[in-house]
Amino acid sequence: MNKNNKLLKYLLLVFAGVAVGAIVFSNVEFKLSVTGPTISGRPNFATAKNTFENYPIQSLKNFNDAFVQIAESATPSVVTIFTEKKVAERGINPMDFFGHSFDGFFGHGFDDFFDKPESGSRNGRSQVQRGLGSGVIVTDDGYILTNNHVVDDADVVYIRTFDNRKIDAKVIGKDPKTDLAVIKVNAKGLKPIIIGDSDKLRVAEWVIAIGSPLGENFARTVTQGIVSAKGRANVGLADYEDFIQTDAAINPGNSGGALVNINGELVGINTAIASRTGGFEGIGFAVPSNMAKKVLTSLITTGKVSRGYLGVSIQDIDENLAKAMHLKVVEGVLVGTVVDGSPAAKAGVKTGDIILDFNGVKVTSSVALRNAIASQSPGTTVKFRVQRDGVIRLFSVRLEEQTGKEVASRSKGEEKVTSALGFKAEELTAEIAQKLNRKPGAGKVIVTSISPSSNAYQAGVRRGDIILSVNRESVTSFAQYRALVSTVKSGDLLFLLVDREGSKIYLAFNV
Repeated sequence: MNKNNKLLKYLLLVFAGVAVGAIVFSNVEFKLSVTGPTISGRPNFATAKNTFENYPIQSLKNFNDAFVQIAESATPSVVTIFTEKKVAERGINPMDFFGHSFDGFFGHGFDDFFDKPESGSRNGRSQVQRGLGSGVIVTDDGYILTNNHVVDDADVVYIRTFDNRKIDAKVIGKDPKTDLAVIKVNAKGLKPIIIGDSDKLRVAEWVIAIGSPLGENFARTVTQGIVSAKGRANVGLADYEDFIQTDAAINPGNSGGALVNINGELVGINTAIASRTGGFEGIGFAVPSNMAKKVLTSLITTGKVSRGYLGVSIQDIDENLAKAMHLKVVEGVLVGTVVDGSPAAKAGVKTGDIILDFNGVKVTSSVALRNAIASQSPGTTVKFRVQRDGVIRLFSVRLEEQTGKEVASRSKGEEKVTSALGFKAEELTAEIAQKLNRKPGAGKVIVTSISPSSNAYQAGVRRGDIILSVNRESVTSFAQYRALVSTVKSGDLLFLLVDREGSKIYLAFNV
């Protein structure tokens, strides 16, 4: 009997050990699934999932409670960011109320609620300029996503958390091309938000915006709306734009705050508003979480954002271009410039090629393709199909690292135009070349003036453009150019290839 008792105790100890081991192992496994391994140096994103999307809605109270739970889950992850910068004393500009003037229709950096130096400086001393924005905690060890324009050029950065803690922050990295930045704080008890998949976001889906609009007194304001549109580009806020548009109320101070889906997941970083008044008008823009996550990971692991480089300029194909190129179906994007020595040039890509798909995904716009190329790491081999003179060709190209040396063209003042084409072109003589800041060249033809009301101007022709071809015929002399355009009648479609400061652009319009 005594032996039996000892055996029983022994078995109980063994079972207890197995049970404890299982519990410990399960806890370790759970930790890894939530925070991820730490040995790689990559950010430890939260991965535990909420289930708000399956919340049963049987009454108005259920509907109300669902939004309350989403807000209560996400709000502790949003912080208010304060910045300080020493500046020379100066007078007050009337547009300084929001920190930056609202250039045209769109407001850049709309959140920076600065305390401005007083006017009438008499001693030339510096003053402290204070700014305010929002940020989102994305890891439990203190990494925070925000906008570049919130922390850019700041001498001091600190945050205030949901539980009212003031914590000094350090800028880890900035990416002006997407208007994103990463800051870090050393603190415990932070609640990172779960980063959702912005590609799965649908137009008309409910979203919540959380941030600190109009000052610290309105910290962590929650507003609700829908996704109004996806893939908004050419807004003029950043080099790489793929914005989520929302009608959730966003105001100055919301920059860097969270756009959250109905599952409480981060799907966007609120960045800007479109406004004629400087206030909320129902059009806000957020950087998609997938783009933000890639930038954040790159800034944390390497200290910079490396982007793939193919070496081509591309443009969308409109109806006039399609007609001029005898395309039966309007699809893909058109290659203009192929940079000498670039990966595209080495592979044999040519001006006039139409890129149809990229890595198996159909190309729908030049903006989408540009973002897709840039999102690839340098050294990555990509595959794409092009159409050249009706023949489909497949390319496999190893991308290089983008240097970022891009030159933006500027239209200059226009002169009176008498040409029926809507613009005037002349031979690129030494005198004209000096006047238009171009290199003279025998046989080259340059646009010297254009009517702003002409179809040519509306199609994109600008003063200073060098005409390379007319209706697919290469221009080799001014006399030949005159002969080519002399046959064009009113209402005809004119198809041009021009060189604009080194970039080749196709243009088509009815004269």
